Amino acid sequence: MMRILVTGGGTGGHIYPALALMNRMKELNKDIEFLYVGTHRGLESTIVPEQGYTFEPLEVEGFKRSMNIKGILYNLNTLKLFLTSIFKAKQIVKKFKPNVVIGTGGYVSAPVCYAAAKLKVPTIIHEQNSVVGLTNKFLARYASAIAICFPEAREQFGANQDKVVYTGNPRAQEVSEYVKTDVLKKYNLKPHKPTVLIFGGSRGALKINEAVLKSGSQLMNKEYQTLFITGKQHYSSIVEEWRKRESIDLNRLDNIQIVPYINNLPKVFASVSLVISRSGATTLAELTSLGIPSVLIPSPNVTEDHQTKNAQSLVDNGAALMIEETDLNENEFIEKIDFLMNSTFERDKMSQASKELGKPNASDLIINVILKQLKAESL
Repeated sequence: MMRILVTGGGTGGHIYPALALMNRMKELNKDIEFLYVGTHRGLESTIVPEQGYTFEPLEVEGFKRSMNIKGILYNLNTLKLFLTSIFKAKQIVKKFKPNVVIGTGGYVSAPVCYAAAKLKVPTIIHEQNSVVGLTNKFLARYASAIAICFPEAREQFGANQDKVVYTGNPRAQEVSEYVKTDVLKKYNLKPHKPTVLIFGGSRGALKINEAVLKSGSQLMNKEYQTLFITGKQHYSSIVEEWRKRESIDLNRLDNIQIVPYINNLPKVFASVSLVISRSGATTLAELTSLGIPSVLIPSPNVTEDHQTKNAQSLVDNGAALMIEETDLNENEFIEKIDFLMNSTFERDKMSQASKELGKPNASDLIINVILKQLKAESL
């Protein structure tokens, strides 16, 4: 029986690609035994077991970039935890005896992949963003192979570029089969009417929500319809504010609907004309796999401004437009949306460019990397 150890966590951007890859491998070989190693407090501690996979926690923390006294003391404790976690990770690897270890990022993958490499276990790391994270920069010299999602990431691995393979994000393959349906009926919208979907991530984004509020009176009178996802924590306040500003019963609107959250958002992506969103790696993998035009508003509150660089990669290839958050205002917001929603030609051109960037076989490409390391022909 093949045994595969997967590690990565902290955010959905590290967890969902890992799960997508695991699910694809399980499709190909139901006898594979998986072990997922993550942190006690990360989202992975609940998401992974819910998916039916064995989960083992490891106590480890990320380093702070701040170099004040408080930051230095914190990092000294983090270093102690890191060294301890390497010892524990080696114990886990020795006990599980994996054929291969796969790290998808986040600080938990550092001790696990390092320990595996030192124990001579083939180790593959996966970088989702166009800007390589600190963990993967550290692991590059120890990894057997490096899978990337943006071509721009290759040169950032310096002397280890010969290990790099451009595979894309496994989430792309997981959603690539989704097609247009009448799912918009569920949200009281017309399935065949041009639709723009606006959201700011799973928790919503205050700046994007404010831009929609300020544009409300215009959006209500457009030829196209709007599906606006606020994020659960913002929903009540947004609805209340909307009613105050527009003095309209939201239940009577026929071309705009406001919802707090949508499960399996890519199924909705496949049925809309345009998406307005942040530019996290997983979202972009899903959009490009489906060939969906987008207006991207990168979050400025991320490491090394990687969302802007992710977005710029699509913009440079004609697959998206971008609005930086500092430039986000009512006029710029509506102008960009109108430009695309009022031109089928522009949307089709952007859709084609987006599709060309997509990697709808990303999981299979990573599986090929795994097989090459194992010198095997199949799972």
